[in-house]
Amino acid sequence: MERRMEKLIRSMTGELQRKEGLGEVGAEELGRLCARVSALLQAEDWGPDTLDALRRLFLIVAATKYSRRLEPACVALLQTALRSPRCPERLQLLCAAVLREMAPSDSLSLSCGQAQSSWQLGLVASVLLAQGDPQQVRTVGQRVIKVLLESRQPEGRSLTHLLPVVSRVASLAPDALPEGQHTPVSRALGPPQPRTLTSIPTASPAEQTKALSKRLGDWLRYASVQQGAAHTSGGFFSTPRARQPGPVTEVDGTVATDFFTVLSTGQRFTEDQRLNVQAFSMLRTWLLQAGPAHPSATDADDRSELEGSTVSVLSAASTTSHLLPPAEWLREKALEYCQRLLEQSGRRALRKADSDLQKACLVEAVLLLDLLCRQDPAFLYRVLPCLRALRARLCGDPACARALLPVARFFLRHGEAAAVDADAVYQHLFTRIPSEHFHSPMLAFEFIQFCRDPLLLLGSNLDLLKTSFPNLFKFLAWSSPALTSEFVALLPALVDAETAVEMLHLLLDLPSLTAALDLQLRSSQAVSERPLWDISVRALGCLEALRDPQAQGLFQHLLRAKASGTTERLTPLHQLLQPLASCARVVQCAQAVPTLLRAFFAAVTQFADGALASRLALLLLERSDALFQVEGYEADVHRVLSSQFPALCKLHPPLVVEQAKELVEFVGSLGGPSGTGYMLTSVVWAVGEYLSVSWDRRCTAEQINRFFEALEALLFEVTQSRPSAALPKCPPQVITVLMTTLTKLASRSQDLIPRVSLLLSKMRTLAQSPAAGPMHSEGDLGAVRTRATELLNLLKMPSVAQFVLTPSVEVSQPRYHRDSNTALPLALDMVSRLLEREASLLPG
Repeated sequence: MERRMEKLIRSMTGELQRKEGLGEVGAEELGRLCARVSALLQAEDWGPDTLDALRRLFLIVAATKYSRRLEPACVALLQTALRSPRCPERLQLLCAAVLREMAPSDSLSLSCGQAQSSWQLGLVASVLLAQGDPQQVRTVGQRVIKVLLESRQPEGRSLTHLLPVVSRVASLAPDALPEGQHTPVSRALGPPQPRTLTSIPTASPAEQTKALSKRLGDWLRYASVQQGAAHTSGGFFSTPRARQPGPVTEVDGTVATDFFTVLSTGQRFTEDQRLNVQAFSMLRTWLLQAGPAHPSATDADDRSELEGSTVSVLSAASTTSHLLPPAEWLREKALEYCQRLLEQSGRRALRKADSDLQKACLVEAVLLLDLLCRQDPAFLYRVLPCLRALRARLCGDPACARALLPVARFFLRHGEAAAVDADAVYQHLFTRIPSEHFHSPMLAFEFIQFCRDPLLLLGSNLDLLKTSFPNLFKFLAWSSPALTSEFVALLPALVDAETAVEMLHLLLDLPSLTAALDLQLRSSQAVSERPLWDISVRALGCLEALRDPQAQGLFQHLLRAKASGTTERLTPLHQLLQPLASCARVVQCAQAVPTLLRAFFAAVTQFADGALASRLALLLLERSDALFQVEGYEADVHRVLSSQFPALCKLHPPLVVEQAKELVEFVGSLGGPSGTGYMLTSVVWAVGEYLSVSWDRRCTAEQINRFFEALEALLFEVTQSRPSAALPKCPPQVITVLMTTLTKLASRSQDLIPRVSLLLSKMRTLAQSPAAGPMHSEGDLGAVRTRATELLNLLKMPSVAQFVLTPSVEVSQPRYHRDSNTALPLALDMVSRLLEREASLLPG
């Protein structure tokens, strides 16, 4: 009911919003509007001025993220109008909507007992439920159910306003709807005749719940199969024959031969047919929250004769159904209703709206069957034949991809108990669905939710899920803003030692995957079927490149459906896709990659061994200069990779010695830092930290000398070359890290100390020269001078320099840096004192 109210209110306020273009309204203007509304309501002016004022008030309090407080007098008058029998329904609808937007509120004096009609009761209940008070929710639920069962109005006129309230109560407070003891309720077979509701003056909450369950089953199964009567004026030419309604029809136009469902069509509908639709819409919530979780042993014995049998889709009432307790009666009718929907969903709809409704009802029917089988396993053998046939039909119909997900979840939960092999369903899901429907945002979200099902992550299909990650990443590439958090939670289950390297490549290529998918859609689909994209981007050259035989192999590798175990260097493909780099979807995907990379490395570091850590470290070096050129993407990725490279080295310290050749080549091939120098800084720091005998006994003086020469040449190049477009200004942190690493290497190979001392002296002199001023700020130059001076002082005492710059594992513990009585602070203090004393003895 609240949804219908909101839809009506939006239609009422939409024109006002378009006309006035309301922006942020201040407290003073809101106060004036409240005073105007109060004056109109107090005068009981129910005219158009009051309607417009209430529309504006609702728009102001609803279209803001901040809490709005109205004057207490205005709130009181809104409640008075809501209770007044003379107030028009449209005004009452707006009053209730404003009060709901103010929730929670301490100034409410509403109660369900004040409502004088089912319409008012539905509005008052919606306001009270919005307050969020659990006790109030229980009170509302019990009152509404009591009114439902005691109403003497013709069935349907009052109930359509109250059933949505019951559904909401069942969701908010399931304990407000207790399930009583099972007592069989006799029921004659066949549809009931028109009647009035019988009064139940002293029914307990448990009895009310059972009675409503019984009535829901009646509404589902025994709605009229005749269309509603047309409203005629009774003129001279009207005849009884013209006023007689015809039977309802199926979505394919044929006359319905079985009971009425939500998929039955007609020109007009009766009240019990509307109740049928409402009962179906709330059925899953009612069964999930208000129904019992397990049947009793006696009930299971009573239905033992039905187990293992199959019922026709055109079902009839069971010969024992009249002996079932209310909850079991409702589940029996729900089963028949769902089976009828499965049959109706296979008909060819004449209208697109009916076709869409078929798919939605099919999803809901399968979810209900899943719930029924979980609550009562005896239903499983009656449901399986229908779902097997449905599975075969859906796998061959691309338009029903979303409906296949609940079917797959059903077999995931019940396949083992029913001895059903559902591998064909999972193969179809993970291979074809992402490739063909990656551009459907709703399907993408539901698919990833299915992948996160614990039964799938812990079952035998986990290997299929892991090898299908290239297909799953198509959803991520196309809808990255909506799915980033979902994939952050899913990545730990997808990545393992076999797929880590290939997955990291694909994560780094995710923006280019987005561009390739965009290009694929532009080239393959009809104009009417294409999803929205950035029309400002012209991709004619890319479309021609897509047809190039030399590029097709790279496209196929990027768009692969399963993990191949191989990697391809996609730099040529990046160049072909470069015109699409400015697309909004590609830019959004590039912004999501850093978050995904952090989640990936957080998962990998939990299980990575030395070999995998070495492979990933080399991959970071290789891909640092092989990224798709999207604005800001390279800098963001380098920031993440630079933080992960030292983490991999810490995970496996011998990595620096094992990959010494590749690291030297990386440092020597840079020719200076690119951008902010994040990657260079992290690599140089890792060399200084882990190129030591204390971390790996295989470390030799020859390796130290080789790294020293490469880093010395790099430091000279970045400090002596003037900035240009090809060689940007070197960040000061790169210079200080290079100096520190060179000093560390010299402390481990003391033959290099004279060279480092001379180099540091030159760096200190260079930082003091006026020529360095235009290239760096005074603060940057001061940091370089300070670091050079500190390192020079340490090198004056080589043994102390080795102790400080290459500490043992024990000395590296945090307490050696925090405790002033430990060895490291004492050593530094001693060096400072000795150097100060030496400086004081020099002739001035």
